Amino acid sequence: MTTQPKPLLAITMGDPAGIGPEIIVKALQEPHVWRVCRPLVIGSVSVFAKTIGKLGLPLTIMQISDHDSGTAYQLFRRGQLPLFDPVPEKRQPFRMGYPSAPAGDMAVTCIQSAVELAQAGCVRGIVTAPINKEAMHLAGYRYPGHTEMLADLTKAKESGMLIMGGPLKIFFTTTHIPLRDVAKSLTVPNILKTIRLAHFGLRQLFGLKKPRIAVAGFNPHAGEHGLFGDEEARVILPAINRAKSQGIACTGPYPADTMFAKALSGAFDGIVALYHDQGLIPLKTVAFGHCVNITVGLPILRTSVDHGTAFDIAGKGKADPTSLVEAIVTAAHLAPTFHSRNRVEGKLSHKG
Repeated sequence: MTTQPKPLLAITMGDPAGIGPEIIVKALQEPHVWRVCRPLVIGSVSVFAKTIGKLGLPLTIMQISDHDSGTAYQLFRRGQLPLFDPVPEKRQPFRMGYPSAPAGDMAVTCIQSAVELAQAGCVRGIVTAPINKEAMHLAGYRYPGHTEMLADLTKAKESGMLIMGGPLKIFFTTTHIPLRDVAKSLTVPNILKTIRLAHFGLRQLFGLKKPRIAVAGFNPHAGEHGLFGDEEARVILPAINRAKSQGIACTGPYPADTMFAKALSGAFDGIVALYHDQGLIPLKTVAFGHCVNITVGLPILRTSVDHGTAFDIAGKGKADPTSLVEAIVTAAHLAPTFHSRNRVEGKLSHKG
């Protein structure tokens, strides 16, 4: 009986002016990471050499020049930092703890390289350290965030964000937009797309044949039959009904103040939240520091941390790697079945 090799995962540096490099080197100190995967860091040799030196960690950088050398990957072990450096030789300086074009460009270059490795089948998935949107924009990349960039790089037609922590798996209809703009973004097609992504993601990632999906209301008490708003009757319920007609097991809209308690008790497999804080406040209340961000709908596996670049503590040795460790372990557990389930599920339906 042959055992499957541990999946090779690309771990991107994130913004080098933030805590990404620090949490990566700390995560690679954890024995459990090495038990479940073979990590390959995508980042700058000079940045990681400085980070290791400043923290005084017993890590040796093992630089990879040929990313297709599977034999070399087998040699890596705890105490080493396997690293592939795609960053151009001529690097402009950046300041720790501050957004800048050079740092943003380095972060995006590492993501682009990781996606290329995943698309070529050289790695089984990618795990991303946090980037800074201002730095990315200063570098000329006008993406709202990781999710949109990855969708563009992989030519994914529909993708979205799943954040899981503890027993909760939450999908988001809107994410990084002002709260005043949420109501006008809640359309039947947008909500239906999120329900479809939830259905697809729960099947593809977790093997659930008919996942139970709950959809949150937008207004207090889910509108109280129109007394507190009409979004429930006008767009949310029609989206739910159209999803049901497509064979998706979804219910709602539920008052958000009671729905999450029901989810914690196991009543639902996944939740569709309508805006950023509606889903993330309860999620981080029950699993802060242990949440994992997964992009659903991509042809490649991607997980990430549940926090940002933390510029305020960057370079100070205070960063906690727990969320990154969770993201790596989650990717390692999902990788063996991700691609086979992705083929079975096929492309997302774009009807409706």
